[in-house]
Amino acid sequence: MTESVTDNSFETTAVKLLQRFHLLQQERVETYTLFEEGFVAYLKGHPNYNFPLYRQLVHEITETFNKISTDIIVIKTRLNDDHQQNTVAGPISKIQEQEQKKLETTVQHQISRQNELDHPDVPGHKEQSESHKEKLKEIVDKINDFLEELKYESEELYVEEEDESHVER
Repeated sequence: MTESVTDNSFETTAVKLLQRFHLLQQERVETYTLFEEGFVAYLKGHPNYNFPLYRQLVHEITETFNKISTDIIVIKTRLNDDHQQNTVAGPISKIQEQEQKKLETTVQHQISRQNELDHPDVPGHKEQSESHKEKLKEIVDKINDFLEELKYESEELYVEEEDESHVER
């Protein structure tokens, strides 16, 4: 059984919390890939969409994102409270905010893409889809900037842990 950051008895270092955060971020990226693949498969059913199957996918994706978000909030809180690492926890909060915007914008982008497919003769759908696509790119750029900030702010923690492991030997 793997230990969870949501288990209060689970004691860990700030570095281990950061490593768990990065794994969760990777899981979030993979979940977005599955979400996009599922949406593209859904669109291929045009005009006879398999909405029940797509609704099930959305439900599963939502559950996964909620679990990831909950775990990351615990990590951020533990970095702040248990390890007094608010300079490290800060970028994580910013990443969380951007991830929320990314999910909302992804849904808006999917709706506009379906509208574009369903109503190709209605002006504005293509522009709306392109606008959402551009907004998503900007959000991803911000997330990457905050990940870079997190890397910079956490470098010292990795050095400290490395130093401590040499002392213990």
